[in-house]
Amino acid sequence: MPTTTKIRPRALIRASGGPRYAVALTVDALGTGLLRPFLLLYGVTVLRLSAPATGIAMTVGVVVGLVCMPAVGRWLDRGARSTVVAASMLVRVLGVALLLATPAGHVWLFATAALFLGIGNQAWPAAHAALVATVSHGRERDAALAGGRALRNAGLGVGALLATACLAGGTTALQALAAVTGLAYLAAAALAWSVHLHAHPTTAPAATPAEETGKDTDTGTGTGTGTDMGDGPAPRMRALLAANVIYVFCLNVPEIALPLVLVTQLHASPVWSAAIFVANTVLVVALQVPVTVLMSRFSRRTMLAFAGVVLAASYLGFLAATSLGHGWGAPAVAAVSVICTIGEIVYAGSATALVTVLAPAHVLGRTLARFELSTGFGLAVSPAAITALAPHGPTALWGSLAAATLLSASAVATEKEPGTQLSGHCHQARAGSVSS
Repeated sequence: MPTTTKIRPRALIRASGGPRYAVALTVDALGTGLLRPFLLLYGVTVLRLSAPATGIAMTVGVVVGLVCMPAVGRWLDRGARSTVVAASMLVRVLGVALLLATPAGHVWLFATAALFLGIGNQAWPAAHAALVATVSHGRERDAALAGGRALRNAGLGVGALLATACLAGGTTALQALAAVTGLAYLAAAALAWSVHLHAHPTTAPAATPAEETGKDTDTGTGTGTGTDMGDGPAPRMRALLAANVIYVFCLNVPEIALPLVLVTQLHASPVWSAAIFVANTVLVVALQVPVTVLMSRFSRRTMLAFAGVVLAASYLGFLAATSLGHGWGAPAVAAVSVICTIGEIVYAGSATALVTVLAPAHVLGRTLARFELSTGFGLAVSPAAITALAPHGPTALWGSLAAATLLSASAVATEKEPGTQLSGHCHQARAGSVSS
């Protein structure tokens, strides 16, 4: 069976929603990169809030923002696509406007602004995945989702670098960054809305003879697509959703766990933390699509389980690296972080793709919303879990993460979803437009 072996950028852009949508993603990511890393700093320096109050307000905004996900899922299941993406960007415009209008010392207005920003940040991934799932199929879809992630990470990285360069301007510069972020979100929303993509998920096409002979959706190298699965029941995915909460800890390892370990345990220069974060971003941008393309030779579920094994191995590597102490410890942690990033790339390239092929068309939105709910919950609790485990020593932190991730990988590998049959090895011609 042919597999994806070559990337064609134009076909990849088409499979991702088209040129205008790609520009919208880039502008949105740039805007997010300008503000998101410095939102805490904005609350402390511009609004003169205490650091604990600012952090709590931001956390509440993220957690409460998760409550919107069921509504987002139902909206997507009514066929909306580009409209939901645009709405997720527009609600962040409102958040930025509130941020700029908040007087110094008003923590509740800041919390409300963080809530709107959180709603937009939580709604966007599910809306984007549903849009891509509507315009592409099978392994072409996997590559398109990977391309969107690489593009977004590039935009976030560039935006963060621009914002860092502007920080010398003090509070005025932070306010200007917030204003530019709002304008970027507004422009991105207009571009996304202009795509005018609407789906009719309840009218799935009949299966072809080739589709009738397919295997389970998450196995093999078939190009089955959840949007062609008719009116079957929504997949439960209990083990997958629970495992995903643990998997997403890897996304906060470069930003939270490693800086904490390097500075407080190894007493290394903060430059190491910055270098690891930059290397993580560069590797994701450069390798997300090629690695996802290579993974088309294997089952999505198998690759997701493999990602857990790689992540667990990297956590054990961090445990070994921290035992080296000051001197060799920091370079060893930096080297192991590359393995952790590879695990992150494999996870990101298989997780959402697996969910899209498990979901029948009429519940694609709700299924993606449930998955993003687990992602958001994992991202919300991981900083607290990491900072709670770290004071108890490297074994408590890295040993616990490794054990939990291996358990999650085992659950993913062994979970069976009754009633989800492959829509087949269809759309190979479409997949061939991305690869040959």
